[in-house]
Amino acid sequence: MQGFPVCAMHAVICFRLNPGSPMAQLSPIGISAVQDIAQRHGFSFDAVQSMLTSVINGNGSMAQFSHYEFGGSGQWMQGGMTMIGDMFNNYLKGRVDNLCSELARLSYNQPGLFVEVAAQPNWWGPDLKFPNTSGGQNGMRYAYFAQARRLAIESNGQVIVYDTLDHSIGGVSQQQSGGYSVTFSSQYGYVDLSRLPVVTINGMPPLAPAPMQAPAPAYTPSYSNSQQNSYVPANNSVASSSGDSDIFASIEKLAALQSRGILSEQEYASKKADLLSRL
Repeated sequence: MQGFPVCAMHAVICFRLNPGSPMAQLSPIGISAVQDIAQRHGFSFDAVQSMLTSVINGNGSMAQFSHYEFGGSGQWMQGGMTMIGDMFNNYLKGRVDNLCSELARLSYNQPGLFVEVAAQPNWWGPDLKFPNTSGGQNGMRYAYFAQARRLAIESNGQVIVYDTLDHSIGGVSQQQSGGYSVTFSSQYGYVDLSRLPVVTINGMPPLAPAPMQAPAPAYTPSYSNSQQNSYVPANNSVASSSGDSDIFASIEKLAALQSRGILSEQEYASKKADLLSRL
C-alpha cells in the first residue's frame, strides 16, 4: 500500500501503515535517513518517503508503488525483479532497484524510524471506509481513499472531501509562502488541490452558486393622461400669445391704412372690433 509522504521542510510526517493499524509518525531519525538516501540516489524526499512506506508494507522483501519519479506504477521484489511503468528505461529501473534494496536494509537494521501514536477517529465521516493512507501536520489532516476516489482534508475545524478524478495520489507537499496551500502528486505530476471537485463540506454538499439576477430594466418615466394633458394649457398659452400678437399687429396695420385715407373711420372701427372679438 502506498504511503503519503510530505516535503522535507516539515519535521512531522504521518502516514497509515495499513487500514485499522495505529498511526505511525516518522521520527527525527527516520527523517534524517530519508533525506540522506534521497540526496544520494537523486530522488526527491517525497519519492523516497513514498517508497519507504511501500517497502515497509511489503515486509522489506517487496514493494508495490506508484510515483511519477519512478515511472508511474511498478513493483519490486528482493532478489532483482523490478518492474516500472517506463518499462524500457533500464537506467531508471536500476536506480529504483538500488533504492528499494537500501530502504529494505534500512527497515531491517535501523530501529526507531517511526514513533507510534494513538489512532485518530474517523474524522472524515461515516461514508468513507479504510483509507489507503492518512496523516497530518501543522493543524491539518488528510486521508486518501483510492477505491472511492476521494481525498478528505480537515483544517480549521472544516472537513472537505474532494473527488480525485483519475488521479492516483502518491504524495502531498505543503507550502506556506504568501498563503496556505497544499498540492498532491499523482501519475500526472503535482495536482493543485483547488482544481479537484468538492464533494462535501462538513458532510453536506457544497452550496450551489447563487443564480445571476437579470439587470433591472432602465427606468423610463411614464405620464398619466392628466400629466400629458397638463402640457396642453401651456401649448395653448403659447399659441394664444402668438395669436394675440398677430391681432394687435393687424390692428396697427388697419390704423396705418385709416391714417392714409385708404380705410374710412367706419371701416377701421368695424375691422378693429372684429379683430378684438378674437381675443
